[in-house]
Amino acid sequence: MLNRKEHPRPQLIRKKWQSLDGKWDFAFDDNNIGLIENWFKVLPAAYKILVPFTYETELSGIHDTSHHKIVWYQRTFENDNDENQVLYFEGVDFQTQVWLNGHLLGTHKDGYERFSFDLQPYLTKGTNTITLRVEDSLSCEQPRGKQRWLKDNFGCWYVQTTGIWKSVWLEEAGEQRINYLKLTPELDLDLLKVEVELKDAAVLPESKSYYIEAEASFKGELISYHKGLFHHNGSNFTLDTRVKENADSGTQRWSPHTPNLYDLTVRLYTQTGKLLDEVYSYFGMRKLSIENGQILLNNRQLYQRLILDQGYWPESGITPPSVAALEKDLEKISAMGYNGLRKHQKIEDERFLYLCDEKGILVWAEMPSTYVFNDIAIAQFTKEWLEIVKQHYNHPAVITWVPFNESWGIKGVNEHARPQHFTEGIYHLTKAIDPNRPVITNDGWEHTISDILTLHDYEETGLAFAKRYSDQQDFATHGYSNKEKIINNEIQFNDGWFAFAKGFSYKGQPIMISEFGGIAFTADSEDQWGYGNQVKNETEFMERFEKIHAAIQSIPYITGFCYTQLTDVEQEVNGLLTADRKDKVDLTKVKEINERRINFSEMKIENNF
Repeated sequence: MLNRKEHPRPQLIRKKWQSLDGKWDFAFDDNNIGLIENWFKVLPAAYKILVPFTYETELSGIHDTSHHKIVWYQRTFENDNDENQVLYFEGVDFQTQVWLNGHLLGTHKDGYERFSFDLQPYLTKGTNTITLRVEDSLSCEQPRGKQRWLKDNFGCWYVQTTGIWKSVWLEEAGEQRINYLKLTPELDLDLLKVEVELKDAAVLPESKSYYIEAEASFKGELISYHKGLFHHNGSNFTLDTRVKENADSGTQRWSPHTPNLYDLTVRLYTQTGKLLDEVYSYFGMRKLSIENGQILLNNRQLYQRLILDQGYWPESGITPPSVAALEKDLEKISAMGYNGLRKHQKIEDERFLYLCDEKGILVWAEMPSTYVFNDIAIAQFTKEWLEIVKQHYNHPAVITWVPFNESWGIKGVNEHARPQHFTEGIYHLTKAIDPNRPVITNDGWEHTISDILTLHDYEETGLAFAKRYSDQQDFATHGYSNKEKIINNEIQFNDGWFAFAKGFSYKGQPIMISEFGGIAFTADSEDQWGYGNQVKNETEFMERFEKIHAAIQSIPYITGFCYTQLTDVEQEVNGLLTADRKDKVDLTKVKEINERRINFSEMKIENNF
């Protein structure tokens, strides 16, 4: 039985693998002398570091929060056979060079995506040595997310992340192997579309071909089988997803209430029948669509109750301290009545996404932002974002793509053509890879082309919220803002922002309040902050929390919300939990508020908010 919680890549597992997380030799290279002195052969290590925690964190064993541009890693591993090994890195920030036994394997440039190297021909029997040189910068042209680029924390930006920050592992796999599976559910047709990509299919002689075999099962029962010739550079086929014993529903749907997952095994054979590769995956059958201003999941209206989740821990930064810590966060989210989360400015550990798949927790996947707009930033962002979309494509829990947030990295998007063209390009490239999920092009305001109109608004009182977003005409006649004025760019909202960039207009998209709240609670110093006036106790917090939610829930056209936020993060103290995951308020009361539905016709604006 495979334990998907243990493997760093639960969507594509091979049986023979070993984790390289643990103690590595480590050195700073502030004078950039490592290459000159051949540190890739013998590293004069000054420290031991616990991978995958970065040197800035307590769990790394070093805990130095200052910026060091160049760092080195080295460790050994034992090999007892002649089979090819593949070395995988889930995430290294930012520019990486990798050596095996003093031989350069290759380089990689990106902070958030997975990458790998084959260890042949430099792999030997016995002891082998892996060495990394990682160069990071404070440049705003590279996707940073919430990593600071100044010496100290400021605003909502925190300690930087340098070097290995996700798991490292080895897998035994042939030089020709299954490189990627793209799994697309066709729920209405009771079919799963499977696309298989081989590592070296593009460079093979035309006469060389392979066979692909696939088995889909549900709760241990085989339900579908395929075997066919691998043609050209890819192999596409479908699997029937109906469970034969279930005459009522056939296909077992994935949803927050029924997070059904199928198991999938795919094998690669030569024409003569030799097994070259075998991988284990899984999938969920669900459908996303938008109709008449509503988001539909499995052809049913979906009201999203999301929470903003930045995924930071005091002891480990953006690296989860353990899988158990990820599970704890998700248990808290469910206990508070949220059916999903927006993973903010971070590409989370894939084991987290597997847990969301397993537990039925919806996820908005969001790209970490750059903070300048130029050709270098465009190229870097585009390359990495498209890899992230491909990497997360198969997770049923991921229901929305968010490439941009609050105009970060696309300065001037409100009125200038170049950043507008960039957002349109990213939108269409994302839809070319994945036409099924909604794409939110600039979450918060100044939307260009976008499948959902999302608005960020940290208005403090429920009354002001209700007046601002009401679509009742009597509020408009009294001078209050309403839905039409906001979506038609007649007025600004949230302290001076337009819903759409100039030249773009509302096309009937669903409307969500995708950031709000952020109530400051338990601040100990002036450096700590939240949105609006700080509350003094839990009673004040819950009163404000209840009224602002009532305002949003009472407006019929709003199709969901995302509350800021799950936990306190460094200088931000606007979480429902402390940074070390202690409850700040009664979670059962939060759950009651989140899960209620309010009849707008019964609400009186002046009295209820």
